[in-house]
Amino acid sequence: MGSRTVNFKVVLLGEGCVGKTSLVLRYCEDKFNDKHITTLQASFLNKKLNVGGKRVNLSIWDTAGQERFHALGPIYYRDSNGAILVYDITDEDSFQKVKNWVKELKKMLGEDISLVIAGNKIDLEKDRHVTIAEAEAYAASVGAKHIHTSAKQNKGIEDLFLTLTKRMLETQQSSGIHESSRASTSAGRASSRRGVVVVTDEEAAAQQPRSGGCCGGGGDA
Repeated sequence: MGSRTVNFKVVLLGEGCVGKTSLVLRYCEDKFNDKHITTLQASFLNKKLNVGGKRVNLSIWDTAGQERFHALGPIYYRDSNGAILVYDITDEDSFQKVKNWVKELKKMLGEDISLVIAGNKIDLEKDRHVTIAEAEAYAASVGAKHIHTSAKQNKGIEDLFLTLTKRMLETQQSSGIHESSRASTSAGRASSRRGVVVVTDEEAAAQQPRSGGCCGGGGDA
């Protein structure tokens, strides 16, 4: 495989104020801001990690949750290999909206899209309005993994992204798409089966939108 890196596109979806940006910043930069940060349209971050000896680059797209930006969703989640659906455990409506996103993703990207659902803000457990049983039962019904997180307390973040990365690698392997053959014939192009894209670091950088950044990190996440 040499210097080649497996590149996965990951999108975070969910209502505004559920903590999508906080999760990404905690994972990539180990930062947390108590003040709410409103994401306008979408931002972009990279995370490099090693999973089972495979070099992986996650292109993480953090999308705006406001209703007026909902129609822009397809622009950001097309060609995604995986998605993290985030809801606030104190907000029942944000959990119901996750169900809408799952339906839309499966309709647009197919049943093989790797999904992880994040029940965020477990530091506010006393104000929980979405039961653990309900959330886990729903996740299982759509073939997703459910993980509880707290960006404030830095809980479940590493597990969240590592779980999704492992799921995407498993999908890649089961799809029969081999990096070596793809690298020589269609590097940087998405497979017609929506598999994995093998790109160089330069090609990955070229995919960035106007607003974004990069965060590195070696070793297993």
